[in-house]
Amino acid sequence: MSTDDRWQANVRRWPLVCLILLLVSCGGANPGAATPAPAAQPTAQPATSAPATAEPPGAGMFQNPVLRQDFPDPAVLAASGVYYAYATNSSGRNVQMARSEDLITWELLPDAMPALPKWVRLSRPDVWAPEVIQVGERYVLYFTARHAESGRQCIGVAVAASLDERFRSASDEPLVCQVEEGGSIDAHPFRDGEQLYLYWKNDGNCCGMPTYIYVQPLAPDGLSLTGEPVRLVRNDAVWEGNVVEAPTMVERDGAYYLFFSANSYASLDYAVGYALCETAVGPCEDAPENPILVSKLDGPPLVVGPGHQAVIEIDGVTWLVYHAWEVLNNGTRGNRRFMWLDRIEWQDGRPDVIGPTVDPQPAPLSADAATR
Repeated sequence: MSTDDRWQANVRRWPLVCLILLLVSCGGANPGAATPAPAAQPTAQPATSAPATAEPPGAGMFQNPVLRQDFPDPAVLAASGVYYAYATNSSGRNVQMARSEDLITWELLPDAMPALPKWVRLSRPDVWAPEVIQVGERYVLYFTARHAESGRQCIGVAVAASLDERFRSASDEPLVCQVEEGGSIDAHPFRDGEQLYLYWKNDGNCCGMPTYIYVQPLAPDGLSLTGEPVRLVRNDAVWEGNVVEAPTMVERDGAYYLFFSANSYASLDYAVGYALCETAVGPCEDAPENPILVSKLDGPPLVVGPGHQAVIEIDGVTWLVYHAWEVLNNGTRGNRRFMWLDRIEWQDGRPDVIGPTVDPQPAPLSADAATR
């Protein structure tokens, strides 16, 4: 049975789960929509790593989710022994930011980019999927926002001298804005040797068009593009539905792995896959075993819509950071997306995500995790 056949077979078993989650997660969202800004949220809750009623994991262990706060589309940066996470707008912040020393206990910080550039529609800016990379002595933030002139979402760039400062963008125009392809979202910077690249997806699913993941070289300062954009993958498999998005490029032992998420972000179908690439700019071929991270539906606790991943390596162990929907005590899907963390094991040069896990796991910086 092919991967797509298995996917369709699983889908046929999901109506019962849909009854449990009710219409909120089974059909309430537009399946062609990319990850949106959540509805207005109440005052931000303190960042917590486990439900109040749960027994705390033992020493050197953790239990998902690692951040029980609406924190969609997470990206993580390591700097001077500290981890910084960035996420889509929520809780009154354009760019959410959190800090941790162990990837498990997080402190929420003020808005990383409180002021928006002139090209952004201020009435509803829709600031999504921020990612940060260090370039020289400063930090560069790539973000998605609503283009005031076209109404499409486009990609911008901002800079900060340190991670303790707020990011600022002086640009009058977006960095990437494929209006004719529905817009451009989900920017991901990647350094291959001395060359910087930017990956993103066109937002064609907004308008009944195909979606592609693109790559294009960046100038050495990371603030402008050079060369021409190249298409790497598109939504051409059943499990991907109307969209591929959230690119994450990883180089390991000379091989290139393009992780991505696909299908309707608000549904049970949202999942993570990857493509094997010959170079940082392709060509790329979807892995036959896709998807490699899917909703957990075999009993409580349910895990719904895991995706929009980031990858980080610690002490030789690879970790996948991603979001998944909150599931309320009555079994319905909530409106918040929490941050999760799971290990990737490499089997014969292919990534195997050990998750989504709901039981205690060895923490990333514990001796156990570093040797597994």
